[in-house]
Amino acid sequence: MNNDNNNQNNNNQLQINLSPEVAQGVYANLAIITHASAEFIMDFAQMAPGVDKAQVRSRVIMAPEHAKRLLHALQENIARYEQQFGTIQLPNQQPRTINPFGMGNPGEA
Repeated sequence: MNNDNNNQNNNNQLQINLSPEVAQGVYANLAIITHASAEFIMDFAQMAPGVDKAQVRSRVIMAPEHAKRLLHALQENIARYEQQFGTIQLPNQQPRTINPFGMGNPGEA
């Protein structure tokens, strides 16, 4: 075996480090997305019935180009998911709201 070929193959693969804390993930049932000219800011929050404020669990900031790549990656993965498991149904599809449970004051998060 040629070590140069092995090194070249390894260089073409993205290696990531995933700590146990991050690997556990966080649950979010609400995303608030804002943008400026140079970045998109995505706050992932958890909102529970009976609680008047959502708790932001994670914030991701990325360049517009990366946000568009994320959009395409999500579209591709949702299509694959639906091919395997069936169409994802959105019950009671209503206009988007910052207040999914109808509690508290709109705009408070």
